[in-house]
Amino acid sequence: MSNLHTLLVFALVAAASFTPVHLLEFCQSSDHSCHSPDKTASDAGKSRWNMNVSNLIQDLDLFSMSCKKLIEAFPVDEVDGNFVRIVKNCIFSKSIPTPLKGPLRLAAVSKDVIEGILNLDMAVTQSDEFLHYASGGRLLPGSVPLAHRYGGHQFGYWAGQLGDGRAHSLGQYTNRKGEVWELQLKGSGKTPYSRSGDGRAVIRSSVREFLCSEAMHFLGVPTSRAASLILSDEPVMRDQFYDGNAKTERGAVVLRLAKSWFRIGSVEILAQSGEIDLLRKLLNFVIEEHFSSINSDDPDKYLVFYSTVVNETAHLIAQWMSVGFAHGVCNTDNFSLLSVTIDYGPFGFMDSYNPNFVPNTSDDEGRYSIGAQANVGLFNLEKLLTALSPVLSKTQQKEAKIILKGYVNIYQMRIHQLFKAKLGLLGEKEDDDYLIAFLLKMMEDTQSDFTMTFRQLSEVSAQQLHNKNFTQTWALEDLSSHELLSDWLSMYLLRLSGQQNYSDLDRQDRMKNVNPRYVLRNWMAESAIRKAEINDFSEVELLHHILSFPFVTQETAEEAGYAARPPVWAERLKVSCSS
Repeated sequence: MSNLHTLLVFALVAAASFTPVHLLEFCQSSDHSCHSPDKTASDAGKSRWNMNVSNLIQDLDLFSMSCKKLIEAFPVDEVDGNFVRIVKNCIFSKSIPTPLKGPLRLAAVSKDVIEGILNLDMAVTQSDEFLHYASGGRLLPGSVPLAHRYGGHQFGYWAGQLGDGRAHSLGQYTNRKGEVWELQLKGSGKTPYSRSGDGRAVIRSSVREFLCSEAMHFLGVPTSRAASLILSDEPVMRDQFYDGNAKTERGAVVLRLAKSWFRIGSVEILAQSGEIDLLRKLLNFVIEEHFSSINSDDPDKYLVFYSTVVNETAHLIAQWMSVGFAHGVCNTDNFSLLSVTIDYGPFGFMDSYNPNFVPNTSDDEGRYSIGAQANVGLFNLEKLLTALSPVLSKTQQKEAKIILKGYVNIYQMRIHQLFKAKLGLLGEKEDDDYLIAFLLKMMEDTQSDFTMTFRQLSEVSAQQLHNKNFTQTWALEDLSSHELLSDWLSMYLLRLSGQQNYSDLDRQDRMKNVNPRYVLRNWMAESAIRKAEINDFSEVELLHHILSFPFVTQETAEEAGYAARPPVWAERLKVSCSS
């Protein structure tokens, strides 16, 4: 499969020529207020948060959850208790969260989630009741906490039973829009799936998960969401870099949401255990609840389901690549069946452009480097097909293999579409792929910043590009050291000049709408974490607000240096799986 690397990530490696593909319609986030460069962040915020407070739930005792659908759909583990064990013949185990010890502090809260998804008045988040409900100390009305049983391939090898080792699903909430969201606590204590772990999460990883979940949403990338982040004084021992230097950190819990937490590993564990009837039950449930376009009576429904997951997984990874996001741990147990980004761990946004960028210091071989993500997606989909094989006929298995082969083309087309939009290209020209790859090769050679090179290309005029006037654009200054930049600029400007009936300002506006000025760089998260560890949550709050409007230039963000050249100390930062 290694020979697919160049093909799958053509937009992230140098190449001389590519087969042109047809342009798909470019999809942008439906939330235009966070994209428009003509609005200030404050104006956009006013429009987003405009909601009649009287229609919001102001008493948490009136906030009702339900676990009925999940519990009635599947057999539940017959054994009670949070002690670690091998679990069979079920999807969930009942598991009560373990309350955090010591004083609790609300470090962060997402108004967009609290009001827009959960229909709660923000005032309730300032209550002691919210602290306890959102950290596992008290159960919401209707909640029956569940830990999900799943397995997975980790770093290419079958790891057996994994499961929610420090997460508790509280139940489902149906909001006023009719959307059903599953609420989950992360860091809420031991479950039957904790293995040798203590079931806790620490401040550093929890801050990163909260901020990145919300940042990815506002970048327009499908993702789980984060409602709140609660910290405690409970001591938690962690060996951050697995070097024998364990130290005491503080516990934290994130209240997070997704339409579903089922993942490829949810299917794998049932197939591996030979629980085929339960496998069918799970697939039928997922299809009926989350894939409404699939007819539940269709004899090919599992095949259609697989085709949909292949398509959406290719789209998701292409979107990761378009914003320079590396997940860090692309195991099958971290890949959602709904193709949304879940399980934020040692992720990272690229600074200098490098296809071999690896955010996870535990990934010694670079298996999950940013340039390998598309290939890993293919591997994970192969494992999903293997898990589905017991419920597919021989003919359907052959058809599924053909569907899987189409993954390459789907990914190519989506990458082509996204990077053309990043360069403001309209229509279809034979050399567009070459133009994209040429730029990225120069960026790699000059170690130019990924995010800001594209953003600054959207902020300069065609005349400035022609004159190579980059004095106020540090990323383009770095790029200008390349000896072939003039050749690329000539090609690019010639391509733009052929886009008749569109002004240069129109190009800039379109590019600003898809090229963020701010992403959650590791140094930014680290700065916020250091303050949070001494109970200063000001930078967590600042980053949360700024990353809610990543396409809008903001004065406070500029003052904080969030669009400036990353500081030298950022190069020494390390992120691991230990959290």
